[in-house]
Amino acid sequence: MTQRVAVVTGAARGIGAAIAVRLAADGLAVAVLDLQEEACANTVGRITDAGGRALAVGADVSDAAAVSAAVERVAAELGPPVVLVNNAGVIRDNLLFKMTDDDWETVMAVHLRGAFLMSRACQKYMVEQRWGRIVNISSTSALGNRGQANYSTAKAGLQGLAKTLAIELGPFGITANAVAPGFIETDMTAATAARVGVDFETFKKAAAEQIPVRRVGQPEDIAHTVSFLVSEGAGFVSGQVIYVAGGPRC
Repeated sequence: MTQRVAVVTGAARGIGAAIAVRLAADGLAVAVLDLQEEACANTVGRITDAGGRALAVGADVSDAAAVSAAVERVAAELGPPVVLVNNAGVIRDNLLFKMTDDDWETVMAVHLRGAFLMSRACQKYMVEQRWGRIVNISSTSALGNRGQANYSTAKAGLQGLAKTLAIELGPFGITANAVAPGFIETDMTAATAARVGVDFETFKKAAAEQIPVRRVGQPEDIAHTVSFLVSEGAGFVSGQVIYVAGGPRC
């Protein structure tokens, strides 16, 4: 069978990198997409060193022309992308009365517009193949989080997008789901600790004490879940939101 091709956005580091590496280990060719192509070198190297196929792609996911060009390049160099993981994201945290228009627009553009543009560009290849998988990386912040009116709204929107894509694309053999991580140890959570003036180790320890499994998550925890959702065996799982947070969420 022809090797399937995945696109993972925001894959230069953190959760995106872990997902890209895991999908490559599962046997997929992976387009590692991030804002700057050179930033993808480490993730691509990890994949190719392990014997996999990977392509570094630089693109702003909020730019329609850049997205179209990036997806066309992936199709030409790796093959038709039939797996898409919308992971690219940024934070611009602030309380509502301090949040600027740019804080709001930037987060919406990367998370929501980016996922919309990437999904629209990739779905035609999935429809042609009559098989596809779309996974949006949401967050427990979708349930509401102080200082994250923009981020929480965007992450909730990604869940709604996944459910709608599941309905529209299901007849073509395409599933769409969302994964909502809890506290994951990444550069982004380290930045949050720095913003509030707390040592990161102290920050993680305090978070772990509130999590039933008594540890914070790792990027690989999210990668394992995505691996299942894009697998052949998950073909009857669609329109779902899976919270990967070390405990129950609803």
